[in-house]
Amino acid sequence: MLHKSAALHRLERQLKALDVIPLNPRFSPEFKRWKRNTEVAIENIFGTESRHLKDFDAISFSLGFFSTGTPDSAFDHAFQDGIVDAKAILSSLIQEIEEYWEEEPSLGQRPDTLSRLTRLCDRFHLVAQRMRHRYSERPTLEVEDEYDTQDLFHALLAIDFDDIRREEWTPSYAGGSARMDFLLKEEGIVVELKKTRRSLDTKAIGDQLLIDIGRYQVHPDCKMLFCFVYDPEGRIGNPSGLESDLTKRHGNIDVRVIVSPKGL
Repeated sequence: MLHKSAALHRLERQLKALDVIPLNPRFSPEFKRWKRNTEVAIENIFGTESRHLKDFDAISFSLGFFSTGTPDSAFDHAFQDGIVDAKAILSSLIQEIEEYWEEEPSLGQRPDTLSRLTRLCDRFHLVAQRMRHRYSERPTLEVEDEYDTQDLFHALLAIDFDDIRREEWTPSYAGGSARMDFLLKEEGIVVELKKTRRSLDTKAIGDQLLIDIGRYQVHPDCKMLFCFVYDPEGRIGNPSGLESDLTKRHGNIDVRVIVSPKGL
């Protein structure tokens, strides 16, 4: 089930969209898209067999009975009445969530999620080292660049988290290539991974993270940005300083930065 704030956001968005859907022509492409998106939203929030979805599906946007002599205005009125009913149903669903759903715990009240992520970061270097040594020199994954880091961390995330979604995008900073972050949908956390290299020192890492933090301000599902900086060669001179400078509230999201390993 979605968190309360996410459920409200989706239904309020669908309710607001009704104000810009054209009433003429009836059943326009915009209306069909809105209707399907609303059905999907209700299914994801309340379930496919819920009363809420049945109430929405029961809305009629056309006449139940008509003849060849029925004027077009009657069909227009029926369609407009359906829009009014849809607004009433969506408003009722929003009110139900506001009154009866419990508030989701704040990120500060969910230490287990953050402790699991932090432990993965703290143990990541050990796992990468252990993978180098296989029986009879069998092939393995050498963590040599950021893509290797992403692949291994993604596999480790699956130990503790079920709904892990890839967030592929191209950063705007110089030399930015397509990268992959991970969204923990249920927890509302985006996990961003970076691996240091000769051209990616402390200042460059900090500058890139600030740009990425700004980008995720507008992500609809991001409540926290969790940044793991993998520094196997000890290129970050003051890892604790980088962590403390960026680990705080930025706008409307919390940011946590972990540099590991430290002190190499």
